[in-house]
Amino acid sequence: MFTIAIHGGAGSLTRASTNDQQEEEYKKGLRDALEAGYAVLARGGNAVEAVEKSVMALENNPLFNAGKGSVFTAEGTHETDAAMMCGRTLEAGAIAGVTNVRNPISLARAVMEQSENVLLAGNGAMDFAKAHGVAFEANEYFDTQHRREELEKAQEKEEGKNTGKGTVGAVALDESGNIAVATSTGGITNKKFGRVGDSPVIGGGTYADNHTCAVSCTGDGEFFIRLVTAYDVASLVRYKNIMLSEACDTAIQKLTQLGGEGGLIALDTKGNVELKFNCESMLRAWKNDRGEGSINVWQNEK
Repeated sequence: MFTIAIHGGAGSLTRASTNDQQEEEYKKGLRDALEAGYAVLARGGNAVEAVEKSVMALENNPLFNAGKGSVFTAEGTHETDAAMMCGRTLEAGAIAGVTNVRNPISLARAVMEQSENVLLAGNGAMDFAKAHGVAFEANEYFDTQHRREELEKAQEKEEGKNTGKGTVGAVALDESGNIAVATSTGGITNKKFGRVGDSPVIGGGTYADNHTCAVSCTGDGEFFIRLVTAYDVASLVRYKNIMLSEACDTAIQKLTQLGGEGGLIALDTKGNVELKFNCESMLRAWKNDRGEGSINVWQNEK
């Protein structure tokens, strides 16, 4: 038995501003990323490798706010955050405020597997990346016209906000019964002051434990940090002994009550998958060893 689920961000698309062709392009991007991770599981590979491959595919696709399609900071650069966690060992690796790294999730995995640390940030994380042969790209690699237009609009408004959404993630269960999670983001458009969201915060936007579940969050990052959402879902499963679906519903209710917008994907060792959100859209897909699954964008789609 094996299963994988992915997301490409919540709340970033609206029906009013998304045409049919764009929707299909997003769904193709999700399908390609889903199959990249699924192929690992189908050949007997482990969950850590599967979530890395899926997230790398999303990072390489300029449609998504991670890696190549990352949004611009206020200075016109790109700063990425990412995290990975292994449910079998509880080992975790995360990076924040990194520039020019082609696949931030691979750097997070290197931190998890090749260092005694959990979270590395800024220039130190980049020095670690260079020491471990992680691929870099020039600034232009990450630029897209769509993201530049978003920056220009944000700077014209100058609302003073330093919060936002736009993330990719994956959770997987392999044939050995182990689960893992990976989350990656380009942050928020017009970001200032070295802001870091929930994605690289273990327990906030990313968490995995074989005894409970794997969770990757997407949406208003500050709310997920304050609610410790990813760990909260796992704790509800472990200590209240409730179903994963109920735990995810409770977490989304807390997010809504606090005024946050977003969603999460979650998976347990029984192969149960949950994709929950409180906004108009969450780019999402899942597939198991029996071929069951779906690829959806909007609320109330099955």
